[in-house]
Amino acid sequence: MPDDPSVAKRVLRAELRERRRNMPGHERELATEGFTARLEELIGSTGAESISCYLSMPTEPNTRPFVEWAEARGIRVLFPVTREDGLLDWTVGEAPGERIGPTGVPEAEGELLGPMAINDVDLILVPAAAVDATGLRLGWGRGYFDKTLGSMGKCPPVYAVVFDTELVETVPREVHDQPVDGVVTPTRIVAF
Repeated sequence: MPDDPSVAKRVLRAELRERRRNMPGHERELATEGFTARLEELIGSTGAESISCYLSMPTEPNTRPFVEWAEARGIRVLFPVTREDGLLDWTVGEAPGERIGPTGVPEAEGELLGPMAINDVDLILVPAAAVDATGLRLGWGRGYFDKTLGSMGKCPPVYAVVFDTELVETVPREVHDQPVDGVVTPTRIVAF
């Protein structure tokens, strides 16, 4: 790995992105079943009644079956919406569709609730490229979640959703990186 953390991150992200792209369809389907079951367990163990969760891209751990399960049980789900200023806004996505946001990721459509809406949830689920054994999260490089988590006064538990191979020994660290409280994979829930 290169000495410069930002270069090391780019190299690792490229490798992880490629691995996700090449994952066989049947493996992805099994992982989705596992993610859904583990996330349901996490809700059961935390008693969360309001959560934030992202809408996954095709190569990411699939959060959609879990989101449908949560909404069907009356759990309030906030979805992130990217803003021009680098912050995240939030919506409950009451509109039936979704759109591709300015950064190329799927976003729920609905009334925008403002960046502070995240302060009212019981559990935050975030995407990640990898998470290390200490709970340090390697994001995808835009810093939206690091800024959001770093600005919260009282933060509820934050869990990253990654494939089993993405829970690694160490990830490159920079000053702004925010740790997570736990990780959800298709086979387990790990709290740090």
